[in-house]
This record gives sequence, C-alpha cells and structure tokens, in this order.
Amino acid sequence: MNLAAIVLAAGEGQRLRPLTTIRPKALCPVGNEAMLDRALALLASIGLTGPGNVAVNACWLADQVVEHVGERAYMSVEKELLGSAGSVGKLRSWVDGRPVLVLNADAYFSGDVRISSLLDGWDTRTLRMLGQVHVGHQGEFGGYDFAGMSLLPAATAARLPEEHGDLVREAWRPAEAAGGLEIIRLHGLYLDCGTPTSYLHANLLEVEDCLIAPDARVTGTVGRSVIGAGAVVEGEVHDSVIWPGARVERGEKLTRAIRAAGHTVRV
Repeated sequence: MNLAAIVLAAGEGQRLRPLTTIRPKALCPVGNEAMLDRALALLASIGLTGPGNVAVNACWLADQVVEHVGERAYMSVEKELLGSAGSVGKLRSWVDGRPVLVLNADAYFSGDVRISSLLDGWDTRTLRMLGQVHVGHQGEFGGYDFAGMSLLPAATAARLPEEHGDLVREAWRPAEAAGGLEIIRLHGLYLDCGTPTSYLHANLLEVEDCLIAPDARVTGTVGRSVIGAGAVVEGEVHDSVIWPGARVERGEKLTRAIRAAGHTVRV
C-alpha cells in the first residue's frame, strides 16, 4: 500500500534528565545505536525509506535531530511541542492523503517484532495499534497496553488539526468507542525508554556480557555493560551504560548507572 511513516522524536524527555539536557531522547543510544536510528531501521525492514516515505518530527534540541537525520527522512521542525496528534496534523500536506504508520522514536523492541504483523490483513479503514499484554490489572486498551506503534487510516490522519493534541484523545479513544480500534498483539517485548530504569533495561537486554565499541579504551573492569565509542573506562563498571566519549576514572565504581558527558553526568 502507499503508506507514509512518521517517527515521533520531538519530546523533551523530562524523565530522562539530565541525559536529555545533552542529547534529545531520540538520539540517546541503546546498544550503541541512537534510538532514532533503530526506529528508521525498523521502517527500512519493510521498504519505508527516504524523505518521500518517512518523516521525523523534532522540537527539543531540534538542530541535533536535523543534523543526525540528514537526507534520510523528511524533517518537520516544531517551534513548540504539538503532541502526537498535532505532529501528524502539521504533516498533512506531506502525508498527502495516505494512511500513516506512527512510530515512537523511544520505543524499544526485542524478540520477534516485525512491522509486517501490524500491516497484515489491514483494511486501511480501521485504526490499528500494536499492543502488549498487560499483566495484572486492566490495560490501557482492554487487556493491552500501547506498544509504540499505530496505523492511522487516511481519513483519520487527514482530520487531525495542526495544534497541540495527543492521539489517545484525538484518534484512539474515538475509534475504540466506535468499534473501529483493532489491537495487534506484540510477540516480543516493548519498552518505553522514557525513564532511566527502562532506558538502562533496554541497553542491558542488548548484551549477554559486554558490548564495547571498537575505539573505546578499557583498562578497568567491565561486566555486562555497554561502552560507547571513544569512551574511557579505567574504573569498575557493572550493569551500566557508558555513553560515547564519557569517562570512568580509576577508583570509580559504577553499578546500574548511566554515565554521559565526560565524567560529570551520572544517573
């Protein structure tokens, strides 16, 4: 089908501060790869690439996102946050009457996760979302929680206004009330990497032992951690993430921590 894809990457990432005072959330690395790059790779797996098919929105630290994306996608820069619905509305002319796949840049997936499972058999008239089974109490949508990805029919996308709003109120709940919301069960794991705990968890899921960038310099002790490009580790690091260019000094011991920006920022 003639499908447009929008990656939502504009958020301030307030729960991830101080990390997101340095980089926008979408560019925070998971497994030594920016979350935004992981999202673009997922879209590329079904042939959605290039600025005619994929758009990325940006607001917080937008210059970094624009530079990082380059010519790989159409950029929509917001002067102020428009929310998930407003961001789609702002892109109405680019969408040009197509149905839209909306993907959160901070969505982490592991296991057998394929966009094709969300698309298979879609009639393009119902609103679909990827759902993760909610364990315990009632989920956000029946027995499911939203899992980072949804499909908007062309008519739904076309009527979203270019003003602040979210897809929950503007699209998902109305479709649910009208019997037009379909949940496609996720076979795998979804994490919203919006908190230090979930962000660290996602990184540690990427490694069995250690993931160390080839140009990192490690003279200390490292156990089950992710070490970024150009990082220097002279101390002890366990179950942690060391960002590109960051340092762990001799005598330091980091456990379940995130180190960014030289040796000063630690979460």
